[in-house]
Amino acid sequence: MKYLDVTMSQPRWMLHPMQEFIRDGDHVDYEELQAWTGMASDRPVEYVLFYVEADREPYEAALDGVDSVRWYDLTEIDDDSFYVYICQETRTEDVSWRRAFADLNVAPVPPVVYDSDASFHMTLVGTGEDLQALLADLPDDIDVTVEAIGEYDRRHAPVVGDLTDRQLEALEAAAELGFYEVPREAGVADVAAALSCADSTASTLLQEAEARVMRRLVGRYSRAQTER
Repeated sequence: MKYLDVTMSQPRWMLHPMQEFIRDGDHVDYEELQAWTGMASDRPVEYVLFYVEADREPYEAALDGVDSVRWYDLTEIDDDSFYVYICQETRTEDVSWRRAFADLNVAPVPPVVYDSDASFHMTLVGTGEDLQALLADLPDDIDVTVEAIGEYDRRHAPVVGDLTDRQLEALEAAAELGFYEVPREAGVADVAAALSCADSTASTLLQEAEARVMRRLVGRYSRAQTER
């Protein structure tokens, strides 16, 4: 089973009003789609669950102004984060690109993470052929960047889901050798020997992998903003 990590950027006419709210303002620090009732469905009504870190009042006011939203239930976590469960009518604009998922053995893996520019990151699993077909069938208006591809292993997601196979191999070797023990039981040279590469290559792999993991970890789980 293959996986594909992609970033998708839609044209403005295709954006959901809440995506426009994220892109045009500065009220949302982080948002992810955690569950939904069918990415490829043409059903008239759908249900979605979001985790959001944002200013609640502006966010809720924006949500109240979305015509396709029938109702929602917002559950506060703390001052700056909440869950929102939404029942909304399926928009024609969404069906236009979700059709690419139809009749393919491809499954989106939550969460789907939205950026401040309204692009979103998602992981897809399926056969290599179906993943390729999906990319080919997406509308030309959608800009797609493939971040990573390989054999799917949920143990490596979401914190290290965007590492290359070689970076992950370096981290695994370092952990097995005791590179991350306190005190250290192995050095970069030991990791290089395990990977059959030069010391400088092993050092670069570890640094790049650690940087990616820490950026994602801090961005995903930090509560620094709520303590301000």
